Amino acid sequence: MTTTPNVQAPVSLYGFLTPRPGHADRLREMLLDLVEPSRGHDGNLQYHLHEQEDGRFFLYEVWRSREDLDRHNATALLADFMAEVPEHLEGAPEAYSGEMKSPYPA
Repeated sequence: MTTTPNVQAPVSLYGFLTPRPGHADRLREMLLDLVEPSRGHDGNLQYHLHEQEDGRFFLYEVWRSREDLDRHNATALLADFMAEVPEHLEGAPEAYSGEMKSPYPA
């Protein structure tokens, strides 16, 4: 596979968030409140929230570029979320990010 030097590969961000006992409903609400606004941010290609059988939440995002993800992360929407979310989590989020290696459909 060859890549074009000036074309950035999409970036994905994904991970698990474990709610504290008694905080699942509030965490779910907070995460759902991110979905539609985030999908509307420039450069968003995918934004999905899943709830696992064990109660953890799985968030999966794909952004056109690292710059688009950085702009999203700098919004008031994310700042407000990040300020409140620690009180609802059991431990730190398990988060991963990276450049996609497989082709992304145009």
